[in-house]
Amino acid sequence: MKIIVVVDYDPGWPAAFEALRAQIWPVVRDVAISIEHVGSTAVPGLAAKPVVDISVVVPTAATVPTGILRLASLGYRHRGNLSVADRDAFDEPESLPPHHLYLCPAESLALRNHLAVRDYLRAHPQAAGEYGTLKKQLADRFPHDIEGYVARKTDAILAILRRTGFAADELEKIEHLNRPAV
Repeated sequence: MKIIVVVDYDPGWPAAFEALRAQIWPVVRDVAISIEHVGSTAVPGLAAKPVVDISVVVPTAATVPTGILRLASLGYRHRGNLSVADRDAFDEPESLPPHHLYLCPAESLALRNHLAVRDYLRAHPQAAGEYGTLKKQLADRFPHDIEGYVARKTDAILAILRRTGFAADELEKIEHLNRPAV
C-alpha cells in the first residue's frame, strides 16, 4: 500500500518536467499542440506529492489514437481514461523517473481543469500556500487513503474553478469525479 506524502516545493521539479518533455516532444510534435506541466509540482512554492504531472495536448479527440501509439513507442503503457472523460492515462517506462502522463484533447474538461487550477495558483501565491497546507494536513490524516485525500481537497479545487469561471454543470462533473460514491 502506497503512503501519501506531501512535501515542500522542490525547485528541481520544473527541470524534471523539462527533461521528460525533451524526451516526449520529438515523438509527438507533429500530432500535439503542447506538453504542459500540470498539477501541484507546476506551481512554484506549492507543497505537493513529489511526482510530476504532465499533459500532452492534442488538437482534437480524433488525434488521441495517434498520440497513444506515439507514446507507446517510448514505452508508455496506455491505461485508458481511468473514469475521467477525455483524459487518457499512461504508466511510465521503467527507464524514466516516476511521473504521471496524460493525453488530452485541447478542449477537454480535464485539461481545462488542470490548467485553470495551475494558472490560478501561480497567480495567487497566498491561495497556493493555503492549498499546500490543506494538502499536508490531508496527507497526514489519510496516509493510506488516496480516495479520501482527493475527495477532501475537492472543495478547495471547486472554489478555485468557480473563481476562474467554470460553469455549474462543469463543476458538477468535476465534483462527481472526485467524491467517492455513497
